[in-house]
Amino acid sequence: MTVFRKPTSVKGALFALLLPAGIGLMGLAWLVHGSLLDRMSREFVESRLVDEVAFLEHQIRESDGRIDTLQTGDYFQEVFHHAFAIHSPSGTIISPVSWTPLLSPLTRSDREGSIRVEGAESEGAPTDILAYRKSFRVGDTPITVIVSEDLGALNRSQAELHAWTAVVSVLLILLLVAVIWFGINFSMRPVVSLQAALKRLQGGEISRIDVQAPEEFRPLVQQLNQLLDSLDQRLERSRDALANLSHSVKTPIAAVRQILEDTSRPLDTRLRHQMAARLGEIDKQLEAEMRRSRFAGPQVGKSAYPVKQARDLLWMLGRLYTEKSFELSTTLPEESRWPIEEHDLNEILGNLLDNAGKWSTRCVELSLNQDYSSLQIAVTDDGPGVDETEMANLGQRGLRLDEQTPGHGLGLAIVRDIVGRYGGQTSFSTGSAGGLRVAVDIPV
Repeated sequence: MTVFRKPTSVKGALFALLLPAGIGLMGLAWLVHGSLLDRMSREFVESRLVDEVAFLEHQIRESDGRIDTLQTGDYFQEVFHHAFAIHSPSGTIISPVSWTPLLSPLTRSDREGSIRVEGAESEGAPTDILAYRKSFRVGDTPITVIVSEDLGALNRSQAELHAWTAVVSVLLILLLVAVIWFGINFSMRPVVSLQAALKRLQGGEISRIDVQAPEEFRPLVQQLNQLLDSLDQRLERSRDALANLSHSVKTPIAAVRQILEDTSRPLDTRLRHQMAARLGEIDKQLEAEMRRSRFAGPQVGKSAYPVKQARDLLWMLGRLYTEKSFELSTTLPEESRWPIEEHDLNEILGNLLDNAGKWSTRCVELSLNQDYSSLQIAVTDDGPGVDETEMANLGQRGLRLDEQTPGHGLGLAIVRDIVGRYGGQTSFSTGSAGGLRVAVDIPV
């Protein structure tokens, strides 16, 4: 059974997290306030009692221990509101008299310092007191002084203050709810603006999302705009491919149609060969445009596993070219992912390795690397290589991806086309073994 259900909205999630946390913290603060208030009050009362005992001791010493001559009653009862007891061999003074049942036993006790008395039942006396007892001598006369405070009155004052604190805490919680609600709605305004922009985009009023979003939402807006750019590019490529295909096959189809409609001319061997050549050109053009349409280019959320795909291709080409060795050099972990569409990466690696396998003598080496700014692919063979004068023409072709380009032409043209769609560069050089080295650098 699920105890906590996942909130269905961001507002609900924020409320579910912030409101209980705020109430819990406020309750904890209220409890800590009560504990600290009680501790501070006790410490303050105890310090006052110590000071008053010291004052009374000073008065007794000034009178040479004659407690009957002290004039302290009015001082303690009217100014400090504390009860006191002074005990000596000559007698005991307790003020007020109603506290006698509480303080009299303390004068006979051996305890010193703070003494707590609770649960006393004496008429006119409190039930909970805090007393401070000190014994000293004036000459040869032992004197005991006790000053006490009614904690019941203090506790009632604390309880009243603590209750008012609870009321203020409840008001603060209500204020906190209002602040959280306002903060959530204010923070969600960019989402509302983004939603409105998406509706305008769907209605054709705008072509890109231009929202002044906060820093946290900018990557989302950028990714959405990149997705729109990618879709527009693919649509444009499809339109161009259809236009190129229509223009390219129009003439061969017209020629074949003319031959078939001309009933005055017999279909001899030469005409059959001409028709087959025309139909072959149409077939090549269709295949080239179909391959071109499969190139996806950068797509949001698409990624490939370069090491795994490279190992699969090397295994397959090793079976195709059994007399040659295909090696992989990389520092990438097996689970490394590249932001490239899987089919595109297969086309790049497959064409480079296949061309290198055709032209190599014994060995082909594939290198995969990555740094903070780019993805690097390098394929090197030990074949005859390419002249420096011809290296600049590698990968160049017209509009059609036909298979009439000799050597490395077709595969490298496909590679250059795909890499260009990712904003990368393809470079050619002579490898360490004298063969061709093709390096691909794609920015991250």
